[in-house]
Amino acid sequence: MVFEGTFRSATFIEFTKRLIRQATRKIYLIVDGHPVHRSATVRKFVAENATRLRLIRLPGDCPELNPDELLNQDVKTNALGKSRPTSKADMIGTVRLHQHRRQKEPHVIRNLFKERHVSYAAQ
Repeated sequence: MVFEGTFRSATFIEFTKRLIRQATRKIYLIVDGHPVHRSATVRKFVAENATRLRLIRLPGDCPELNPDELLNQDVKTNALGKSRPTSKADMIGTVRLHQHRRQKEPHVIRNLFKERHVSYAAQ
């Protein structure tokens, strides 16, 4: 999901609602220590959706354990690094196109989880 502005509880909840709508099984979502992930609003939402969603919190200062960091690197290297957008709108379009492409390439995402620091998440 690409969004503009500040990352807030409402943004995270919108993202998790999208995941819940699309998933056929319970979602185990790995999150870092960002204050949004610990907010009362998010805790309430997760509790209300406990049958469909569980957050797994990483310890602080361990970005190497966060699979999301590998996805961010994929976007930076394979989307933005290859196209050099010339405007904000161009950058957003490039990122959205890349993310949409990756949704259709689950093997690429699975391969990210073979990296030794995040392989725990694939077990």
